This record gives sequence, structure tokens and C-alpha cells, in this order.
Amino acid sequence: MKEKLLLLISLQECDTQLVKLSSKKIKLPEKISKMEEDFRLYQENVEQNKRKYDELKVRRAECETKVKKLNEGMIKTKERLLEVKNNKEYQAMLKENETAEKTRGDIETQIIALMEEMDKLSVLVKNDEETLKQAGIKHEEEKKIIEDDLSAVDADTVNWASKRDGLQKTVPADLLAQYERVKKRNNGVGVISVWKAVCNGCQMKIPPQLYNELQRSNDLLSCPNCNRIMYFQNQEKSA
Repeated sequence: MKEKLLLLISLQECDTQLVKLSSKKIKLPEKISKMEEDFRLYQENVEQNKRKYDELKVRRAECETKVKKLNEGMIKTKERLLEVKNNKEYQAMLKENETAEKTRGDIETQIIALMEEMDKLSVLVKNDEETLKQAGIKHEEEKKIIEDDLSAVDADTVNWASKRDGLQKTVPADLLAQYERVKKRNNGVGVISVWKAVCNGCQMKIPPQLYNELQRSNDLLSCPNCNRIMYFQNQEKSA
């Protein structure tokens, strides 16, 4: 009977590993997706200075375009001054140029302020780029580990399934049916170890007499609480 119990323990190990592999097949791609999303959000946060720098660059270009148009307008106004025939029109054109010069001065002040802020941001952007580069390298390394783990799942599944098929053929049909029945009722666990009179499946204490019998008997015994097939396992750590 001990031989049959060992077969069931090995069969349980196969089933446990196959369940773990099936879970990995689902969870690992989910983990990769979450990693990608987390890194995308991290990247967006790190690149805030870059986005601000680009916004300032656009504003500076807009200001420079305005200055260019003002300069062109002022040149035309000065050319028209040479054709003016009366003082009133002449004074109006001078006023127009004066207003344009003030507007141009205000915009040029804005450009200087924008350039100063861009200079400060350019330093931060450079630091951010290095930070993001290092984070990206780490991210890819961690993702590669998970991808390799995922790639191994199929091969491991084939190996454990093959081992299980071989074991299953050696277990008597009635015993296999009992194991499958108990396993189905107990979250995939049909065989469980017992130590210090406690079932490691349901964590309930078993009667002292049954515990003693479990250690001595060659019979297959079941936990009175969860009905799993029990086996004694000394879990004392060796000194």
C-alpha cells in the first residue's frame, strides 16, 4: 500500500505543477501588460519637462513670427512716410510706428524670458533622458525575465503532463477514481501531508488514534474533515 501512496503523492505533485503552469499561462501576460502600462505612465511623468520645453519652443516661435511681422510693417510705414503730404497723416504714421516698437519690445522681452526658462529646462530634460534611459533598460531586462518564464511554460507543461500520463497508468483504476473524486472536491488537492496531527489541507487536527495509525499503518487513510488521502510527513528541520 505504501507503494500506491507514493504513486498518488507523485501524481499529486504533477497535478499541482500543472495547475501552477496553467495559472502562469494566464498571469504572466497580464503581468507584462501591467508592466508596460506602468512604464508608460512613468515615462509620461518623467517627460513632463520635455513637454513643457516643447510648449515654450512653440511659444517662442510664435513670438518671433510676430516680431518679424511687426518689423516688416514698420519698414513699410517708414517707406510710406516719404510719400506723406500733410502733417496730420505724418504724425499718425509716427504714432503707428511708436506703438509697433513698444509691442515689439514687449514681445522681445517675452522671448528673452522664454529663452531663459528653456535654458533651465534643457538641463532638466537632459537629466530626465538619462533617467528614462536607465529605467528603460531595467524595464526591458525585467520584461525579458518574465517572457523567458512564459516561454518555458509550454515545455514544462508538456513534461509534467507526460509524467502524469505515465504515473496514471500505474495507479489502480479504483484508487485513481477515488483520488480524482477527492481532488475535485478539494480545490485540486487529493493527497495531503500530516504533521503533528494537523492536516496540511484543511488545517484541522485529526484524532490522536488516527494520527498514530497513520504513522504505523500501510492502509490508505483519509482526513475525517476534508476527506483528502493523508500521509505522514516528518517536517522537523534537520540540525
